[in-house]
Amino acid sequence: MTLSAQFSRRNFITTAASVAGAALISKTLPAQDPVLNTTYKDGKAVSRERISWRVRPFPMKQVRLGDGPCKQAMEADQRYLHSLPTDRLLHTFRINAGTPSSAQPLGGWEAPDCELRGHYAGGHYLSAVALMYASTGDEDLKRNGDVMVTELAKCQKSLNNGGYLSAFPIEFFDRLRNRDKVWAPFYTIHKIIAGLLDMYVYTGNAQALEVAEQIASWTGSYTGSLSYEHMQRVLGTEYGGMGESLANLYAITGKEYYLAIAQRFDKRQFFDPLAGHRDELKGLHVNTHIPQVIAAARLYELTGDRRYRDIAEYFWDEVVSERSYCTGGTSNHESWNTDLGKLATELSTNTTEDCCAYNMMKLTRHLFGWQPDARLMDYYERLIFNHRLGTINPEDGTMMYYLPLASGYWKTFGRPFDAFWCCTGTGSEEYAKLSDTIYFHNNDSLYVNLYVASQLEWPERGISLRQETKFPEQQGTAIVISAKNPVQMEINLRVPYWANGGSVKINGAPLPVFSSPSSYLALNRVWKSGDRIELSLPMGLHTAPMPDDNRVQAMMYGPLVLAGRFDPISKEMMYGDYEPKPTDQCKVPEIVSDPANPTEWVKGDSKQPLTFQAAGQSQPITLVPLYTIIPERYAVYWKVQNKMA
Repeated sequence: MTLSAQFSRRNFITTAASVAGAALISKTLPAQDPVLNTTYKDGKAVSRERISWRVRPFPMKQVRLGDGPCKQAMEADQRYLHSLPTDRLLHTFRINAGTPSSAQPLGGWEAPDCELRGHYAGGHYLSAVALMYASTGDEDLKRNGDVMVTELAKCQKSLNNGGYLSAFPIEFFDRLRNRDKVWAPFYTIHKIIAGLLDMYVYTGNAQALEVAEQIASWTGSYTGSLSYEHMQRVLGTEYGGMGESLANLYAITGKEYYLAIAQRFDKRQFFDPLAGHRDELKGLHVNTHIPQVIAAARLYELTGDRRYRDIAEYFWDEVVSERSYCTGGTSNHESWNTDLGKLATELSTNTTEDCCAYNMMKLTRHLFGWQPDARLMDYYERLIFNHRLGTINPEDGTMMYYLPLASGYWKTFGRPFDAFWCCTGTGSEEYAKLSDTIYFHNNDSLYVNLYVASQLEWPERGISLRQETKFPEQQGTAIVISAKNPVQMEINLRVPYWANGGSVKINGAPLPVFSSPSSYLALNRVWKSGDRIELSLPMGLHTAPMPDDNRVQAMMYGPLVLAGRFDPISKEMMYGDYEPKPTDQCKVPEIVSDPANPTEWVKGDSKQPLTFQAAGQSQPITLVPLYTIIPERYAVYWKVQNKMA
């Protein structure tokens, strides 16, 4: 089944869950900011939103991960964040502000001669430590974040330039205005504002908000000096999610000025075709544009302008159904290079930039909040288990830039103090917030979106929930309820697209009904302490062929992309480069199979979980989940020949 068939939302009609029989999208909720949680003024909740999410995530402090691959990835990230000294992170900010610093400079994209310096140190790092604090309660990381905010405020004061704050000179923005060559100065400003807002929202650091507001004021002065057409030319240089962060700043403060500045970052040349449902994505740099669509989604929520929603939904449909690989990732050499659905020739060492997966997950959460469609979470799960978990090194927390899908290559990671790529930054954030989408809710319903060992506290309803699972090794999950008092509530369990049937038990008693793939099974009853739900979701083998050449196929098991495991690589080959060297590719055999039974050549290994062997091929091949492969060459896509020919 192609991604288009699995995940397209075109012509979608919401189906009532089979047990409760209630339409899942018919409920409305009091207004609340779903991204930044509720803002309070004089002790009362305040919302800036005109469009509220119908279902919303729980605060991460109410969800804790249990043992499993998600927690392992989070802990690797946590160790990496602890390894970064604040003085080294602050070095280029201090130098730019004219403040002495004797710290050893960082390398890579944070080196003193890199035009993007400051994007990680003053931005992604702050977001990551704030999110990790929310996810784990790590007070040491919170203190490091507080130190960073204090020192960045000093740098801002020393610069004394209308609120400007960066690790590079303000002259970079003169070059941007004049359309002289410069990397991406507003991209870096976006990361800094976003990091400061995360410190405010998740750790309560009020100074972070003050610094962010001053940067936004400087941004308003800069953009306000340009005509509309001049600003549109400036937007030809990558600027990250400036629109999103400024919109979030408006959501927090209520200052309409920030909303107006946010909309100055609407790029007409990109938005107009999407609003008209025209796919003109070919030739675009992918991760320049996904953050702009996230901004459109946020602006829809804050303004109610339906055009922004049309942009976000159409874009998601096109990318997921026509421009994504079996992993859910998108891009090749950072761009969309082909017409719709033409991917068979787009396999290289530079496929699926990790930032793109991070941003597509952010966008998916917005769409799900508006309308809880299980297919959105099917896609989200695909990215979690095939792209995100597979691109962090569990030993040291270093991260990848690309996830190569050309056969015979391997994964490469940045060196701990000498990479700081954009994907290092988004990875540092992603692995700090792996708990943020497991559970959503409305006033009286709970949505279990992901099968991840975890503990949820819902004090407003007086209940807690413990999810006990070894998923994906275990084909399903168990959920145990604790309640102060019996409580009437609907629990919605996602039945994934890949489920080969399934069943559910409550307190050991099987229910006579189930739900169809890509829907939610609604269990509506009075719950009491000790109640136990057991959900069985049998997995099976299935193929993911290229949409334009079904002879090029990936093998999947349930939600997992399986990869053939080949020769090991040295530790030196793993580190330092964005991608593996093409000259070191190993030869991968073609596969022969019966088109009428395309999974016949893969057989499960009864001795090892999630391990498979090739049958009837020219050489032995072991297949395992892609996310588990680190120091080895691998193959995801296979050229399959008809053995009957």
